[in-house]
Amino acid sequence: MLACILRMGELLLSNGAEAMRVEDTVTRLCRAYGFSDIHIFSIPSSIVLTVKTETGRFLTMTRRVRQRGTDLGCVARVNALSRRLCKTPLPAEQVSAAIAAILPRPMPLFLHIALYALVSAVFSTFFGGTAWDAVAAAGSGVLLSFAVLGMQKLRLNEVFSAFACSMLTGAGAAALTACGVGEHLDQILIGNIMLLIPGLAFTASLRDMISGDTISGLLGLCEAVLKALAIAAGFGAALLLFWR
Repeated sequence: MLACILRMGELLLSNGAEAMRVEDTVTRLCRAYGFSDIHIFSIPSSIVLTVKTETGRFLTMTRRVRQRGTDLGCVARVNALSRRLCKTPLPAEQVSAAIAAILPRPMPLFLHIALYALVSAVFSTFFGGTAWDAVAAAGSGVLLSFAVLGMQKLRLNEVFSAFACSMLTGAGAAALTACGVGEHLDQILIGNIMLLIPGLAFTASLRDMISGDTISGLLGLCEAVLKALAIAAGFGAALLLFWR
């Protein structure tokens, strides 16, 4: 049962939840299942949980979180399941099956590509781009979607992945502009940048610090800043190398 509870905390942490939410959810679940003397420590890359059983035995489990993303739908499903379990505790086998049912499902490839193209085009237009800029932004957005999927399969460092994705996308946008598809490269790139900015991670880190989880907040903030710098460096490198 403790492994199931920790798995739910891992799902929250790896899909965009802040440390305060992870620790509160895990603590409530442990109390619902009769554990006492609960101690949990969560940072963006790890969860450590120690509890005392009804027989007086202490148990400790640790989860290393290597891949993180944003799936607020999964966070909402885990929250709903935790509320249900706190109200009516279920056996570990049923909890394990319920967790398997709420795991994040991969987005269909065509939908993933379409959304990247659409969001890039919309933001490019929103920030003053022309219709042709929107077309070029959609094209470089398609390239960005493939770059993101490729980096996820390779499981590379997130900062390096952000740099590589932004550099490939910047090179694609510069090529499209050079071919006459787009008119204003800066408006095209803005549409693509908005898909990479770690806004949720930055906001969650600030909330962690406000709620007293200073270490977790600082780690999340440093990671968000490093990603933002990598994104800027990637687009800058693309402009220096491919834009004349």
